[in-house]
This record gives sequence, structure tokens and C-alpha cells, in this order.
Amino acid sequence: MGTSPEAITGRVRLRRNREDRIASGYLWAFEGEIERVDGDPGPGDLVDVVTHRGRFCGRGYFNPRSKIRVRILTHRDEPIDEPFLARRLQSAMALRARVVDGTSAYRLVFGEGDLLPGLIVDRYGDVLVMQILTAGMERHRDRLATLLHDLTGVAAVYLRNDARSRDLEGLPLYQQFARGAAPTQIEIHEGPARFVVDIARGQKTGWFCDQRENRQAVAPFAAGARVLDVFCYTGAFGIHAALAGAGSVLGLDASEEAVAAARAHADVNGVGEQCAYRAADAFDELRRMHRAGEQYDLIILDPPAFARSRHAVPQALAGYKEINLSAIRLLRAEGFLVSCSCSWHVDEQMLWTAILEAAQDAGRDLRLVEFRSQARDHPALGAMPETRYLKCFILQMF
Repeated sequence: MGTSPEAITGRVRLRRNREDRIASGYLWAFEGEIERVDGDPGPGDLVDVVTHRGRFCGRGYFNPRSKIRVRILTHRDEPIDEPFLARRLQSAMALRARVVDGTSAYRLVFGEGDLLPGLIVDRYGDVLVMQILTAGMERHRDRLATLLHDLTGVAAVYLRNDARSRDLEGLPLYQQFARGAAPTQIEIHEGPARFVVDIARGQKTGWFCDQRENRQAVAPFAAGARVLDVFCYTGAFGIHAALAGAGSVLGLDASEEAVAAARAHADVNGVGEQCAYRAADAFDELRRMHRAGEQYDLIILDPPAFARSRHAVPQALAGYKEINLSAIRLLRAEGFLVSCSCSWHVDEQMLWTAILEAAQDAGRDLRLVEFRSQARDHPALGAMPETRYLKCFILQMF
């Protein structure tokens, strides 16, 4: 890209009455919203988006291989060049300087939430992990890596470009250091807790920064409690609970590798005697525990996304109801349930209804203590509900 503005290779004309959403700040133009494409833009090329009458309404990256034909970078008639990208990155950094505290692991760039669609950047200590999800951002991978390296002063920038969603953009899957070099296992701290993030093998970029504030908000409910951490991954929720004074913590996860990492994290944090872990299918194990008459004071449900598409929502809601019902049956009277969902296709009201129905089936009353979302380093863009995806209910059962 250099310092010269990127060339505009085409013009995308929207269908009649399809421009309002984009004019309001939405950053995606879908295949079915487009009337025609003038020029011959290829994957990752820059195009202008215009209304049915030809009025400019956005500029962004085109990809004929994706159902999201255009990912809009700006709604202004302005050049897309190195200074443009630097301003967007500096704006993202300025927000994190205000909202991130007490941790060495956080999201520095959150794609559309930072007006940089297709770009994810997480910081782990002195290393940035960059994940590029679109052809437009991939084209400028090296420039972005250089800008991030220079603006932050980190030792290394690692490319974690192995997300399966890259297949939809026609992009290869790979991992490598783009700038500098460092170990791929990095110790981070999150409040009083310490963890090891595996940036090469861990899920996403190695860690779930989006739940950081929720983990710390839930910890005070654990004092003296018997805690069950379901879908525990590498143990973060439960270890925060143990550090807050939980009497015991049992973590469940389907992955043997994740369970081994959770045990190691418990030992690193000096709570190995309080914490136990086992690899198990959560649905089957919770039913077995109910038959055995087990009871808990605090249960945390943090499952993977059950709905990857709108078509999967009915089945996902059945899954959320079942797992919440199983958890509620294991809770003592006045115990606390933390129920999460990262499926953006399942909105807050849908999840709330599934939980209410589960409580009714269990013959229990509940009260809402708090509703939370993703951490503040994952800002949601007002015009894009897709950027506000994480739901976290803190409930008390009677």
C-alpha cells in the first residue's frame, strides 16, 4: 500500500431501498442487497458503494467469493492509505488505554467494533497476535504488522491465520511470526490470577479476553462455595473463584488437553488442592451428577457457540435450555447460576427465555442479579448488533 491511496477498482450499486442500513453505519453489504457491480474488482479490491440513485454511501473491500460482498471501511469519501490505517489503530489503542486495567492480556483491535472489519489483534504481554479474516485485510497484512509493531513497541507480532472462516474468503490457513520472534507460550496475569496462553495451539488467538471482566465479577460469589465450572476450558472462571475463597472447584471440559492446562493453572496459582478437573461431556456428566444427588452453591456455564447460523438457532435454544435445566437441578437453594452464551444469533431475550423455561421445568424460582456482556476491550458498534455477541446472566435460584 505504501503511503499512496489505494486505488478504487469498482463501484457497487445497491438495490432500491437497501441503502438505509449502510447509511446508518452498518459495515456489511450482502450479495442479495447489490443490484450490480461496475468494473471488475477482485477479492480484496477497494470499491465504492453507492445507493440505487448513485449517491456515495461507503468505501470498502470487495470479495466476490463471500456472501458479504463488501466490508465497509468508511462512510466518508476519504483515501484508504497508510495514515488512514494508522489513525484507526491509534484510536483503538487510545480506547484500550482508558478501559483496560489490571491485566497483561486484552483485545487491542476488535474488527468492526474498531471500524477495521476483518482484523482482530490481541495483546499478550510483549506479543501481539493478529488474526486476519478477510481478503482486504490480508492484502495489507505486512503493512498492518509493521504499523502495529511500531505503534505498540512490542517484541513480536504473530499471525494466527488459521480460522476456518478464512475458507469463506478464499484465503489460506497458516500461522507464523510477522515481526520479531518470541515463545508461543506466554504467561499473562488477569487481576490476581496468572495463566499461560498458547498463541499457537489455544482456541481463537489463545485466550478468551472477552470474559475477563465477567470472571472477576463472578469471583465474589464464590467465597466459601462449592463451585462447578462447566465448559471450563483452561480453568479461568474456576481459578478466579478459588482465589476468591471457594471451598472447592470442579471443572468439566470435553478436551483432555484443556483439562491438563487447567490443572497446571490451578497449581501455578496455588489453588491446586481446592481445584479438581475431569474430561467429560457436559450434558451427560451433569445428568449423572444429578442422579448421584450432588449439590453446588455456584455453577458457571460458559459453553462454546451452539448456533453458528440462524438456521441452527432452534436446536441451539434446546441445548441452552437443557444445559441450564441440568445446572439448576444441581444448585442448592439460594445458590448462584452464571449462564453465558457467545452465539450472536441467540440474543439476550432468547437466552433469557430458555433459562426461564428451564427454571420452570425444575420447579425453581430465580432472580436476576446482573446481566453482563463482553469486556470493554470488545466495543460494540451501534449499527451492528453482530458486534454485541456475549451474554452473561448472574442469577440466584430458590
